[in-house]
Amino acid sequence: MTNRGIIASGDHARIEQHNLNLPQGALQAAVPEAAITRLNNLPALNSRVFKGRDDALAFLRALPSTGTGIVAQSVRGMGGVGKSTLALHHARDCLAAGHGPVWWLDASSAGEMTAGLAALATAVNPVNTVLPIDEAAEWAVAWLQGRSGWLLILDNAEDPADLRPYLGRLSTGQVLITTRRDLPWQDVGTPLLLDTLAPRSSLAVLQEITGRHDDGDVASLIELADELGHLPLALQQAGAYLAQTRTSAGTYLAQLRTDPAGVLATAPPGDAQHRTIAQLWSVTLEALRTTDPNAVELLRILAYCAPDPLPRDLLVPALSAPQAVDHALGVLAAYSLITLSETDVAVHRLVQTVVRTTTPHPSPDPRSGRLRRLLRRSRPDAPLHPSQTALVLVSLGLPSGEPEDVTTWPDWQTLLPHIRTTSAQQPATGATSPLLTTVLGRAAFYLRARGQSSEALPLEERALRATEADLGPDHPETAIRLNNLALTLGDVGQHARALPLFERALRIAQAALGPDHNDTATCLSNLARTFDELGRHIEALPLAEQALQIS
Repeated sequence: MTNRGIIASGDHARIEQHNLNLPQGALQAAVPEAAITRLNNLPALNSRVFKGRDDALAFLRALPSTGTGIVAQSVRGMGGVGKSTLALHHARDCLAAGHGPVWWLDASSAGEMTAGLAALATAVNPVNTVLPIDEAAEWAVAWLQGRSGWLLILDNAEDPADLRPYLGRLSTGQVLITTRRDLPWQDVGTPLLLDTLAPRSSLAVLQEITGRHDDGDVASLIELADELGHLPLALQQAGAYLAQTRTSAGTYLAQLRTDPAGVLATAPPGDAQHRTIAQLWSVTLEALRTTDPNAVELLRILAYCAPDPLPRDLLVPALSAPQAVDHALGVLAAYSLITLSETDVAVHRLVQTVVRTTTPHPSPDPRSGRLRRLLRRSRPDAPLHPSQTALVLVSLGLPSGEPEDVTTWPDWQTLLPHIRTTSAQQPATGATSPLLTTVLGRAAFYLRARGQSSEALPLEERALRATEADLGPDHPETAIRLNNLALTLGDVGQHARALPLFERALRIAQAALGPDHNDTATCLSNLARTFDELGRHIEALPLAEQALQIS
């Protein structure tokens, strides 16, 4: 048969012919076969300090990397916990052990993955530069399939669909995926869950970065690590700032507490490319505002609770339906913004800080009590600020019955950190002021019942300040708060401090309720008991007699 060349048919047939001229030797591999195990594109380490991940590294080191049917491994955790840093240290260990090639891919999108695989194809053989990017990526996959012992790192994976075309086909080497997304990843083994550092490791990170190993620095560095929630990126950011500015840990901590938004967004001087905590989560939060506003609303409420586990059933009234709450929690967990279980939900303290700084502040109520009451009547359905909603939800979850009932104490103990945190976020006056004083008062009652009156004191003091600001210094409710605070002071033996509070409470009760009211009798009895405790028995006697006559 004779070859007659190219035959085209059809009315509009068109033939294009291209010639590619390659220099001599261009078809030879860029990397000799003997050196292929050293081929890599690893980024530079972002810090020389790496502590507290020995167990995780040992786990990755034990994974198979040669043979067939190897299942991909994922490393999952919240942003800033050090997933990429762990993967990078593991990759360098592999290279040092003679395993390779090692190739790092940005897996945040399908396009980035395709470009990364095409870059591998070009690195192996420059002739692949002339291929369309999709074909070059496919060439890289086929090349990896024909080898074993390699490591492919898919960093910052966001969508399982982007990985699906590759994972089932890449099974002759080790595929390591880093992701914050808690999603169903097919063809991936049980994820390695990366948590925050242990306190000892956090201290070691700060000491190594700052070079401050003296005993006098330890206490302040420990306090700073606690405030940062032992999150590796936050520790790196703080340590680098301390080292470069020669700032003390105490000064940085004070700035962090005063201006968390500014501190968490500030990179070390001279290192503008350094990722900051604020940058880390701001992009995710901005995306969620558009795609899942319910998730953002719920996260803002959680930001005003404590970082301790919160019973998730307390959140049911937060949205329109229980299913909406479950869905929003699932979205937040999928982005590793919360830690979610069947019973509890928790948020890292730095996530809370960043969310609070991006949440609009509540509108202040007028200073005039009369104007405040008129405003509340004119807008009874005005939306609450997330901080106020958090307090309402915690109040709805308080155990029923009296706080001295020991069967309710486990529930009280679970809610106590959230009571303290939500109450600290409330203004002295506002829509939730009456609720604030009730929650504080009941929590203080629980602590007194447990014999922890010293811990009840700040709650009683805050309840008194809020009542005075909301209702005025001469209101009967103010007298009740004065009595409760004075009783708590008496519990801890501070009778001299309690005395003027009892005297003031009596004056208010007599003026507002009359000399023969039962509350007046209670004030008289409390005052008489305090005089007795102070050894002033002559002053105590007529007060006790008067209280007895009224009752």
